[in-house]
Amino acid sequence: MLKVENISTYYGQICALDNVSINIEEKEAVSVIGANGAGKSTLLKTIIGELRPKIGDIQIEGKSITHEKTYKLISRGMTLVPEGRHVFPLLSVWDNLLLGGYTLSHKERERRAEEVSEPFPILRERRNQLAGLLSGGEQQMLAIARAMMSNPKLLLLDEPSMGLSPKLVFEVYDKISELHQKGTTILLVDQNAEMAIDFCSRGYCLMAGRLVGEGTKTELKESEIVQRSYLG
Repeated sequence: MLKVENISTYYGQICALDNVSINIEEKEAVSVIGANGAGKSTLLKTIIGELRPKIGDIQIEGKSITHEKTYKLISRGMTLVPEGRHVFPLLSVWDNLLLGGYTLSHKERERRAEEVSEPFPILRERRNQLAGLLSGGEQQMLAIARAMMSNPKLLLLDEPSMGLSPKLVFEVYDKISELHQKGTTILLVDQNAEMAIDFCSRGYCLMAGRLVGEGTKTELKESEIVQRSYLG
């Protein structure tokens, strides 16, 4: 599904990702853990085309997308739930959803909004409420549902637990797990290493822009560097 080969991404002269390679098979759930500033968000932004790697290649289903525009990647089946959710606070919940389906016809957008909101009953209950009045957890659910409007093959999630209470973190991860069980391939990055590792089938560990570990869920939990740095 996704192959990232030896990418290095810079902010000016500062190297944020250094020779990073990851791969994701279709219908897998893969996590990337790391502290704040490790390069997790930079990795997702590079994959989705918001940033360009200085070197390396990114492929979707065997075809290079390294120089593709972000809007073209959306139409090719990839979408991102950004860090901080970024809902439109002065628009209704339902209008936020409909904006996620901007490539669809009006009739198809309405049908798709009904479909993607089914796992999130709170969004249906508050469809006419301003999105800015939702709780942090509800906004995260809205951001995920909005991303699903394009019916992605690959869903990228950037820090889905950020700013949420422990109870809401569990609720959000339950919803993400439901999407995965229905067949969506997921790449998730999170500072909450314990939740991210429990969620994934495989994972990677980033530190200062470099990969320092990878493996199955069990291998990550048993990794000395992961235990020392993130699991206590």
